[in-house]
Amino acid sequence: MKIRMSFLTAMIATAFASPALAQGAAPCELHIWPAERMTSMTTGLLGGGLLDAAIHSGTDANNKASLAAALDSPSQLGALQSLDLKTLISLKPGTVIVTHDTPLERKTMNKVKTRRSDSKATCYSELIVADVFYQKAAIYGRSLRTLFMIREFGDDQTIDFEYKAWGGNGLQLFPPKEGEDAIAALDELTTVFKKNFEEYANNARTAMSRRKRS
Repeated sequence: MKIRMSFLTAMIATAFASPALAQGAAPCELHIWPAERMTSMTTGLLGGGLLDAAIHSGTDANNKASLAAALDSPSQLGALQSLDLKTLISLKPGTVIVTHDTPLERKTMNKVKTRRSDSKATCYSELIVADVFYQKAAIYGRSLRTLFMIREFGDDQTIDFEYKAWGGNGLQLFPPKEGEDAIAALDELTTVFKKNFEEYANNARTAMSRRKRS
């Protein structure tokens, strides 16, 4: 009986001395923010410049409004969550994904070097959608480009790893012409937005691998 009681006492003492052992290690967190800024740029044979911008200002304003409707904050977050983020950006098993409905101010994106949330998690990372950019060029056609940024922290406010890059793919349906299926064109934006992230994630994993080897 004494041996059994001693063993039980030791187990209880160990559990109280090490909360992580008693409760399990705290999970990692990935915090996601959608983009605030939507941009549309249409260029004709003039190849850009103030005159070209003035000629296409109405078209770009309409395209920007359509982008904001099709890729509003809930749509961006939903699109990203529909992907296998844990595989695409090599998240640790059990990572908890936390979404933020309100975009970060674009002008603070590169200035703020500390965590953008109040989380105190010791394993913490951020995925920020910085820009959504539609472009139509006379030579290259229509495309949607998206700027993403991943930031990883340790148990403090210092960035341990950061990767910021564009993902971009062509568009076939957006913006729709008169008489064309507007819903299909808007749905295409979501589909290409996800393709853009997959392209970005492939490059991000390569950058992560290089960091681990160095």
